[in-house]
Amino acid sequence: MADIHAHRHPHTHPHPDPHHEHHFSSSDLVRDIVIGMADGLTVPFALAAGLSAIAQTHIVVIAGGAEIAAGSIAMGLGGFLAGRGDSEHYVSERAREQREIIEKTAAEEAEIYEIFREYGVSELETKPVLEALKRDPEAWVDFMMKFELGLVEPDKNRAMTSGGTIALSYIFGGLIPLFPYILMTDAHRALLFSAAITVLALAVFGFVKGRVTGITPIRSAMQTVLIGGTAAAAAFGLARLFQAG
Repeated sequence: MADIHAHRHPHTHPHPDPHHEHHFSSSDLVRDIVIGMADGLTVPFALAAGLSAIAQTHIVVIAGGAEIAAGSIAMGLGGFLAGRGDSEHYVSERAREQREIIEKTAAEEAEIYEIFREYGVSELETKPVLEALKRDPEAWVDFMMKFELGLVEPDKNRAMTSGGTIALSYIFGGLIPLFPYILMTDAHRALLFSAAITVLALAVFGFVKGRVTGITPIRSAMQTVLIGGTAAAAAFGLARLFQAG
């Protein structure tokens, strides 16, 4: 019980667990990179492939650059708003918990007993913990936020960091399929090189994504390549169809 109590109160523990916090931050960063890179590799690649059927390389570069700029802004803004929404939700729920431990004390005490009951801890064993929490209302709120609602306070810079990471990942991913069009004048030849390096990038990205997310790396790589390749093939085929018409 002493260990549980200390773990529930990181601000009073002399040595907080660094692994847990590092893991949480890394998960957010990986998620943002995956979101940005996934769309950055596939959308500009599909656009460039489609335009290769009907346009010269400089047109592909201009259109691709415009898409990367617009896409990175839209994706980054989406990440920023999502991060800010998480922070606002946490603040709102914390304020509600602060009111409830004052206005609905008995109900909140019952919830404490219920939480510990799920871990096989009896009411008699829980009572000292509850009394300690009642002496420190902020710790009580911290406990309820984490173990009743499953919410952890987001980093204050989370929204900005998330938006920037997604936007930069999108730009980096988008420049990969566009690079051959910058160096070459023949759109069809550039398409072949673009397809080759993009498939390789998708495979590497999918493999790494699988490693960090717990999915089988080979399966993740194959899925990522299949999605990107299908999108590009569809865009190229539609462009050819419209050109023929």
